[in-house]
Amino acid sequence: MDWNDILPIIIGISVVIGLPLALRSRKKGGPKKVEELCQHLQGRGVKASRQEEVSIQEKAGEKRSRREKPIGVISLADKNIDSINVIGVASQYGVQYFLDFVVRSPSLTGRENKKKTRMVRKRSSALWGKVIDLKWRGDDSLAQKLNFDYRLKDRLLQADLNILKSSIWIVPEPKHEYTRVRTNYFLPTPDLVDAIDAIAKHIKSGY
Repeated sequence: MDWNDILPIIIGISVVIGLPLALRSRKKGGPKKVEELCQHLQGRGVKASRQEEVSIQEKAGEKRSRREKPIGVISLADKNIDSINVIGVASQYGVQYFLDFVVRSPSLTGRENKKKTRMVRKRSSALWGKVIDLKWRGDDSLAQKLNFDYRLKDRLLQADLNILKSSIWIVPEPKHEYTRVRTNYFLPTPDLVDAIDAIAKHIKSGY
């Protein structure tokens, strides 16, 4: 038996063993992530509270596999962001957590042609260079609005984008009258909360 025969067996074993462990880890660790985020926001003056009941916000993005599950919802007051969903994605490698900033957008109902939009960072040099510019790509209308919002760009460039770990994705959910602004799980600074809230304002405008 050569390496090409052994490798699929090893991968199969890692899935069989690793995934159940990740699912159990998500069940135990997920609620702690929700509480950690809620307390962090409250400590920075954001009107945030745990939402116990199942709601339409949790159903936004409901086409999920068993590996991806909403862990909990945090409601926000006085923001264009309606709530934050903490999402846990389990795999044989462990659990990765995401935040879905949920924005009510009934004006998108029936507009299934809306595309995902993402933030692209331009660095002074490849890989580890300083972020010197930002561009939004995806839905033509929304990307144009975001690219022309220079105040938003300044907010994001002045914030510590390293804590995002990845990009910002905007995912329309016309069926549920919501749009999700997805990031990796992180504890947002007030500047980043304000920046994502500015994105939510553009989404609410119906772009």
